[in-house]
Amino acid sequence: MSRARSIPLLSVFLVLLICVHSRGAEISPWREIHSTHFTVITDAGENRGREVALRFEQMRTEFAILLSKDRLNQSIPLTILALNNDQAYYQLAPLRQGQPIDVPGFFLPGEDQDFIVLNMSEPESWRAVARDLSLMFLNCNYPPAQGWFDEGLAEYFSSIRVDNKQVEIGADPDARRPPSANTQDQSDPHSTKSLTELLGGETWIPLTDLFAAKHAASVGVPVANPTIYEAESWAVVHYLLHEKRLPEIGTYFGLVLNQHLKPEEAIQQAYGMSATQLEKTVKDYFQARSTSGLVDRSPVSVGPEDSTVTSKSMPESDARVLYAGIQVRIPERRDIGLKTLHDFATAPTEADKKAEAKQQTKRVGEDDQLPSNSVGNALAHRILAWDHIQHGQFEDAFAEIGDAISLNPRDMWAHYYFAAAKYRMAQAKHAEISGLANMLLDLKAVLEWNPEMADAYDLLALARNAGGTTTAAMQSERAAINLSPRDERYSYHLAQIYVASKKWEAADALLQRLKTSSNPQIVAEATDLESKSGAERKYGIPINSSASSEPKYQAQKTPFDILDEDAAKREAAENAHAGTGDKRVTKFVKGRLVAVDCSNAPAAILTVTSDGGVLKLHATDYRALLLIGIDNFSCDWRNRQVTVNYKPGGAADGDLVSLEMR
Repeated sequence: MSRARSIPLLSVFLVLLICVHSRGAEISPWREIHSTHFTVITDAGENRGREVALRFEQMRTEFAILLSKDRLNQSIPLTILALNNDQAYYQLAPLRQGQPIDVPGFFLPGEDQDFIVLNMSEPESWRAVARDLSLMFLNCNYPPAQGWFDEGLAEYFSSIRVDNKQVEIGADPDARRPPSANTQDQSDPHSTKSLTELLGGETWIPLTDLFAAKHAASVGVPVANPTIYEAESWAVVHYLLHEKRLPEIGTYFGLVLNQHLKPEEAIQQAYGMSATQLEKTVKDYFQARSTSGLVDRSPVSVGPEDSTVTSKSMPESDARVLYAGIQVRIPERRDIGLKTLHDFATAPTEADKKAEAKQQTKRVGEDDQLPSNSVGNALAHRILAWDHIQHGQFEDAFAEIGDAISLNPRDMWAHYYFAAAKYRMAQAKHAEISGLANMLLDLKAVLEWNPEMADAYDLLALARNAGGTTTAAMQSERAAINLSPRDERYSYHLAQIYVASKKWEAADALLQRLKTSSNPQIVAEATDLESKSGAERKYGIPINSSASSEPKYQAQKTPFDILDEDAAKREAAENAHAGTGDKRVTKFVKGRLVAVDCSNAPAAILTVTSDGGVLKLHATDYRALLLIGIDNFSCDWRNRQVTVNYKPGGAADGDLVSLEMR
């Protein structure tokens, strides 16, 4: 009888066990979806995520067709976050007058990477960012142009609509597109009019004035109401694209921007008609198309069966960290994002907990492997590193990068951020780039991972120039410019390389163009470099002659090199001690480094406190000491969390084998 009663009890126990296990192993709702050119992170389901990837591939292809290009560059990595939850979207969206922007999608540019965030509870939310997408593609694939062309093409492309069979483009964007972050304030009476209505009811800007303008304000259009400028730019581009006159556009810009012809002369040469005739032609075209219909329709060039898409589950912790990482890039959301990132960066993972539990069962000294001191989420550490770099907090950035790479050694973003931090720290301190050889290796690895990353080529060029290989530096910088032809920083860096290699004429030509930039900082830097290069040519005074008075950084190993070589170095250190008859067992301890005595340099004595007491550890030559998590040894270290490997001497002293910063 008791046996009969035990069967149901066992069954109940098994059911409960299964339920608990299922709850603990619940599958993350987040998917990481990769198409040929885009990464989509979504909690809206795999099918909808694949649809987002397809729509962006379609828009990319249609833009390439507009520019008559076989392929497009994408020199800044782009990640699309497609949120299924309406509330989650609006808690992330930028604020305008204290309220989230009323748009179903927004574009967030960055120096390292770009983001697009979509509200999947709204239909066709990707159309809200079509304008921004077109400007991104222009920056990566079209030489510097004039404002009317960029504005007109962006307005034209913003009307795009795609499905699995057909693409529509050319409609009045203000009449067809969903609200966007660029929509004018509704209190403005002009904002309620479509571009077609504006062009039919207001006087057009003379075409020569439109073409000569850098932006709306330069043709007398108030910045608060640039709509007629946008409308006319759209109409001109609509005509030029529909009539397949893109080659003439390129010819015109070459005449105006490179040969410095006036718009009237350039129009005559490029289009074979006067400015007055071209203006009339555009107006006639627009009037006829407004009557017959502005929309052009064609079959899609990329269908569901043409796009290669892969999908995998994404840990919810990583998705939450990515969400917080985007918050950090939005000023009004920054504090909330930072708190989340710090929580994830400091929370021990399950692997950490298991490793710690296992370690507690061992006696000190039994384990000959250095324990990992990194906890938390690798992505959180990496995002925090970039934030520190942006704010000039380089030591904090290096610490976060070290933690990120120890948790995920294959993360190429960490390699890139480390190189960027080295360069920016050198710039901030007016010093030479430290660890130059390793920086070159890191950047080559990054470019193998992403061969279209323009900024990695730029950093590679700067590192090569600093190392004296100017020919290779020129090649790298030209690669960066080819991938992002409108980034004036790259042109300025190329001018610096020309000066370093004494190619004065090439440098002068580049600097003259940069001095006409609309960016005041670029103008100031170009003017200063021109003055210094002129002095060098005239008096033979090297531009960097004053650099010798600045503090210099010694070449140093990166955390990546240390991680790769750690085992070999430790073995070599062990062998060295064994070769001298040192049979002592290596011990390790976690503690706090409270003082460093370098009075007998290069020997040093480190005072380390731990739960076991105080240790005095001797380093024969701190320059040869194995360091992990830091580049250079410092005699000024105080109050630092460390892990040390050492050969015990007595109960409270020993010889230091390696030092790891935590």
